[in-house]
Amino acid sequence: MFKILLICALAALVVAYEDPAVKELVNDVNEHGFVSKLALDNGVVSSATGDVHGNIDGAFEWVSPEGEHVRVTYKADENGYQPQSDLLPVAPPIPEAIVRAIAYIQAHPSKE
Repeated sequence: MFKILLICALAALVVAYEDPAVKELVNDVNEHGFVSKLALDNGVVSSATGDVHGNIDGAFEWVSPEGEHVRVTYKADENGYQPQSDLLPVAPPIPEAIVRAIAYIQAHPSKE
């Protein structure tokens, strides 16, 4: 199901741009997995490799309307979809008081 969603999202990304020309297109599926690459002349690039177990490593990139280069790498495996990018939001740091409280609780476990 995830693979179908990923392919549809990539296809929608391609269609959203104004008539880009394809510079490179590779879709190789074999008994060991697959390799997929797409490069358009407007800067959109996508690549992914997968194995027979459903594990996928990939990346996609484009230039935003503001002119910023966006690149996302990802891994999809038994642990789920794991994207990485400098532009993705990150959780704020844990406050020092909470860190000390967790350390205290670990050092003084319940007597149950």
